[in-house]
Amino acid sequence: MMVDNALPKSLQDNPELGRWVSFDEPGIVGIRSGKVELGQGILTALAQIAADELLLDPGLVALVPCDTDRSPDEGITAGSQSVEVSGASIRIAMAQARAALIDVAAARLGADRAGLSCRDGGILLDGAPTGLDFWSLAPEVDWRQHVSGDVPVQPVGAYRAVGESHPRIDMAPKRGGSGFIHDLSLPGLLHARVVRQPFRLARLADVDDAWLQRRHPGIMVLRKNDFLALVGPDEYGVHAAHAEADRFTAWEEAPGRWRPAETAGETVIRPGTVPSSPGAAGIDVRYSRAHVAHASIGPSCALAWLDAGRLTVWSHSQGIFPLRAQIAGCLGLELSAVRVIHAHGSGCYGHNGADDAALDAAIVALELPGQPVRVLWSREDELSRGPLGAAMSAGVEAGIDAAGRVASWRLSVVSEPHAQRPGFGGHVNLSSAEALDSARLPGKVEDLPAAAGGGAARNAVAIYDFPGQQVTVRLDTRSRIRTSSLRSLGAHLNVFAIESAMDELADLAGADPLDFRLRHLSDERCRAVLEGAAEMSGWPGSHRAGEGRALGIAAARYKNKGAWLAAVAEVSVDEEIRLERLWLCADVGLVVNPQGARSQIEGGAIQAASWTLKEEVKVEGDRVPAFDWSAYPILTFSEIPEIETRFIVDPARPPLGAGEAAQGPVAAAIGNAASRALGLRLRDLPLTRERLVEVLMGA
Repeated sequence: MMVDNALPKSLQDNPELGRWVSFDEPGIVGIRSGKVELGQGILTALAQIAADELLLDPGLVALVPCDTDRSPDEGITAGSQSVEVSGASIRIAMAQARAALIDVAAARLGADRAGLSCRDGGILLDGAPTGLDFWSLAPEVDWRQHVSGDVPVQPVGAYRAVGESHPRIDMAPKRGGSGFIHDLSLPGLLHARVVRQPFRLARLADVDDAWLQRRHPGIMVLRKNDFLALVGPDEYGVHAAHAEADRFTAWEEAPGRWRPAETAGETVIRPGTVPSSPGAAGIDVRYSRAHVAHASIGPSCALAWLDAGRLTVWSHSQGIFPLRAQIAGCLGLELSAVRVIHAHGSGCYGHNGADDAALDAAIVALELPGQPVRVLWSREDELSRGPLGAAMSAGVEAGIDAAGRVASWRLSVVSEPHAQRPGFGGHVNLSSAEALDSARLPGKVEDLPAAAGGGAARNAVAIYDFPGQQVTVRLDTRSRIRTSSLRSLGAHLNVFAIESAMDELADLAGADPLDFRLRHLSDERCRAVLEGAAEMSGWPGSHRAGEGRALGIAAARYKNKGAWLAAVAEVSVDEEIRLERLWLCADVGLVVNPQGARSQIEGGAIQAASWTLKEEVKVEGDRVPAFDWSAYPILTFSEIPEIETRFIVDPARPPLGAGEAAQGPVAAAIGNAASRALGLRLRDLPLTRERLVEVLMGA
């Protein structure tokens, strides 16, 4: 099997073979990826892929920490692309590495390379050991050579590691209390906390240093324009001072500072001409979701150290290369003067506060040369001062014909921005950058391009065979609340809207929701997951609409080009909505690590259930008041439903990312089940008790 010469983008951007692999440690092959571990188990999956290509036991493979000095630049770990893109890149690169090592062995032995093979790093000649191994041969390989894509990769039938549930390689240190960025320490470490602006572009009017020193002696104050940090050697002393910031700081509105960013206006994503259907039954409704917080279990943290003129930053960012560029640009440093090293964080689902904390630490470290600095956010800052998942709505105007088929379909999305990561759109997009200089407020905001799966537009085009389907998207930047990428981006609400509308149209057509979907669906892989989830759950169940308990069904293909997933939810409704069971059927192509894929699918489903039933950031106008867990309930362990997951596996198909496939279908399946159990349609997320009362009162 020859690989396609159209190399993955990661290899096109990082063609040098030595950027991907090292043999520096005897007996261990170091694999370098630009994708980072966020708790999704990617290091384990990539190790399995590399092991199979190098014919190694996976225990001989180690993933080198992602580091801007040493690792390939693969952009951002996002969009469920790590296995699909980085995994493919590593497979191709390791095939060439294996071939290069065997070539050196053939020259060393004066043997025909056709008689050479390898096993667990040892070189064999006609099946017998030669005394040579990868590590003794590696110095003779030209690691500057470019990956060509011309070397055959291992056939699927030869895989030994891929397809098996290997244990997570990152878990041992985490269980032992040393696996997270919060556990890092350096000699002479100073602790810092930033007093964050209470609203975007607030002006720091006054700092009562005298009061602070009387109350918290020894706390150093670092102020640069509207950036204010408290620094000291004692973490708890800094924390105590930070907790009383309201008593020694005064903030004010600065007229004229805030201005909404320009947008492209309404953008036509699918320019279909919606046919007119005079007299046809139809719907004209709008679905919505509120702001959602990342709610990471561990607050954002970063370390920075300016030593010998070079700034090193440790961060749990999803994109250390873009972050490095923005830190350097914001602080007026040469790119080569900044190094960013990834360290694991405890919970991340997109653009949370990790990058902000990194810039915070860098600002403080630059003022204190030679002193390592650690910044830790408070719980309140983590929930209310980091970027939020965008509030958005989606309107569906659709009709059915006399044959009970969809005759017209128009979907219109209005959303806050989903794509304000560091560097996106040419902006720093970090809160402390704006505190240093309010002119860094983005002047224009765009959605993610279609090639990246879209942001607000993600999954806005329905997978169904509708005539003249029309889709438009408009970004709304009027609020000063900072929003950015959160797991699945616009797909969560867009799939909820599409799949809820399909149930509403099925009701108008007098059709079973599953049958109604199948009559509009030619995508065989989507049909297969729908039918699989239905079979698993015993669809349609025995409960009639309005009986207080029901099943709901939904499906989607993530980004319309990734994994397929169908969900059936069983819910009960009395004073509140409770999710009882979930059945999930997924097609992610070749499954690299079955247990890892299951964890990703089911973890996403649980989070989607929490968003759908509970999570909402309460805003006041265009401001987010500080809040903690008491004001932001999430799904508890006792509320987690029984989950059954099935994969449709075809090893001949390339692997697809699993991490975000569940968000939209699970939300829609819950909404459809709850609406059927209640006998009233629920269109606004989250489906809390308060929202339930609103719907009942309005019926």
